[in-house]
Amino acid sequence: MHKHNARERIDPELAEVLKAVPMTPTGVFDLSDLEGTRVGVRAMAESIASTIPDEPTVTTHEIQVPRADGPYVPILLLRPQNAPSPLPVVMWFHGGGQVLGHAAQDSPWLKPLCTALGCAIVSVDYRLAPETPAPGATEDTAYRWISDNATDLGLDPARIGLAGQSGGGGIAAASALLIRDIGAATPLFRLLMYPMLDDRNTTDSSHEITDIGIWDRATNISAWKSILGDRVGTDDVTSYCAASRATDLAGLPPTFIGVGELDLFRDENLDYAARLRAHGVPVELHLYPGAYHAFDLFAPQSHLATSFHHTLNDYLVRNPVRNPAGVSEPMAHADRLGGACAR
Repeated sequence: MHKHNARERIDPELAEVLKAVPMTPTGVFDLSDLEGTRVGVRAMAESIASTIPDEPTVTTHEIQVPRADGPYVPILLLRPQNAPSPLPVVMWFHGGGQVLGHAAQDSPWLKPLCTALGCAIVSVDYRLAPETPAPGATEDTAYRWISDNATDLGLDPARIGLAGQSGGGGIAAASALLIRDIGAATPLFRLLMYPMLDDRNTTDSSHEITDIGIWDRATNISAWKSILGDRVGTDDVTSYCAASRATDLAGLPPTFIGVGELDLFRDENLDYAARLRAHGVPVELHLYPGAYHAFDLFAPQSHLATSFHHTLNDYLVRNPVRNPAGVSEPMAHADRLGGACAR
């Protein structure tokens, strides 16, 4: 463990960007003022979105998905106008540690992805903690509803993949377990960007990353307390709340995991990838040296972020989510995706 020199090992490009990132005493995200931070995150996303040219060939529809025992789950359905139906689908879960963020924040880079892949994207506005403790967000996955209503929506129920970033990556991971256990059709894949998987905070990296300021140990502990309350770290946490708690990983879809070397989630991600492989699940794993949490968002023009975006875009192209009749050269959009990721 390199607890005392994590900052010294940050990639030079990423370190330069970090100097300009506004920090509170607890880092970028002050979870002690959750409402204020939520307002700030939304305002920042809207401000950045206003500087990015819209993708006119992508339409956006908000749909209220019914739940059996609670409020509707809002989802945003993004679809390219020039792609033939039925469209393959990527179900997207936004980042924010499961306590921050909203579905629309990622539209600036999800829209170009729609065009690049010739697919629909369903961005899920799952409920946040602490107002809705886990596993509420996982129960909001809307996967079965999309599958059941795919034909009416012009979507392909046989080609649906799950994807998510940070806290949303944790929701995508847990959702696949729930989907498996209720006997629904297995998703084509999971694309997990530095996912938040383990509430226990016992790994080396969870002790090592304490002062970078993006998503450090104290912030992560605070987020998990909001998500789980008194259950955090106990035997009362199920795999639908924290995907690393699952002991049976058989039957899960092929999984992509990308994470930075200096990300608090590094070791829980590496452990999860190894256990998936041990249960026969195909895994593509990428570890980025010198990269902190969400490096591609804070430094989208850096070499590491560009490499990461090309890699995850290529993974989607190589999976059957891509519409065979769609755009023939989706990688041509990679620079646009990278630039749009800054928020």
